[in-house]
Amino acid sequence: MKPKIMRASLLCAGLMAVAAGPALGAEPSYPVRPIRIIIPTAPGGGSDIVVRMMGQKFTEVWGQQVVIDHRVGAGQTIGLNLTATAAPDGYTMAVTNPSHAINATLMPRLPYDPVKDLLAVTVLATQPYAFCVTNALPAKNVRELIALAKSKPGELNAANSGPGSASHLAAEMFTSMAGVKITHVPFKGTGGAMPDLVAGRVHLYINPMLAMISQVQAGRIRLIAVTSPKRVGALPDVPTVAESGVPGYEATSWYMLLLPSKVPTPIVSRIHAETVKVLHSKELVDLLAKGASEPVGNTPKEATEFLKAEIARWGKVIRDAKVVVN
Repeated sequence: MKPKIMRASLLCAGLMAVAAGPALGAEPSYPVRPIRIIIPTAPGGGSDIVVRMMGQKFTEVWGQQVVIDHRVGAGQTIGLNLTATAAPDGYTMAVTNPSHAINATLMPRLPYDPVKDLLAVTVLATQPYAFCVTNALPAKNVRELIALAKSKPGELNAANSGPGSASHLAAEMFTSMAGVKITHVPFKGTGGAMPDLVAGRVHLYINPMLAMISQVQAGRIRLIAVTSPKRVGALPDVPTVAESGVPGYEATSWYMLLLPSKVPTPIVSRIHAETVKVLHSKELVDLLAKGASEPVGNTPKEATEFLKAEIARWGKVIRDAKVVVN
């Protein structure tokens, strides 16, 4: 009787495994419903350009609608907290920028851990910031701007995308290293700041290249420098800030794809693989190149290490500039 009992037990176990098969194999069939990509910044920024192209490609490949959801407020923390607390099933993701790393120091009471509660899938792209001035400003380059600012302490003002944003800290770093006093004027994202820059109500704006290049090309604002350590191939005649009177100045913008931390590995792998394909498609490479940007597509492990390094780098800037956001 014992051998029969053993055979019966093995048969039952086999039937249970077969029955469990569809449930265990459900992950590779992802996605089976619409995907939401949260952008925690206001419309009109560089994230929009990258995410819309990604969403279009995801829809083509997966046959599922991609919903772009702007959740603005509290320095990206509203949108990123929604992502961190979403169901870990791969149907909610977010695209962020250096503010994600900045908040780790600037906002010590975050409702989520930037590294533990959000999984860094990949760095999508990197780009320099565009150092732009209003056409009404007489300064034609960074040296002339510094001279003008020193002759009128506090009278020139710099737009930024919100208190503690990357554009704010990039401007703070510039004023500190250049030894000038400039008034910082916060806006709700690029879309809010751009009209005032074009109209001359604010004098300068250091912001990601992708968000600025169309206005520069249209002649509405003037690009006087890039913030990368070297000149960029797409704009060979535009000098760096470092070679324009502020040695050592460097600031780089980036976009990163995030998921809730406990998304199953097979889904993460599928999202990562498809994202890398999209990043290296001719359409996106060409689009990024117009904004002096480069696709990255590194691994989740590499993206996480990159994020940790950015947290440390921006943390130093915040401490050195004594930036506090109330």
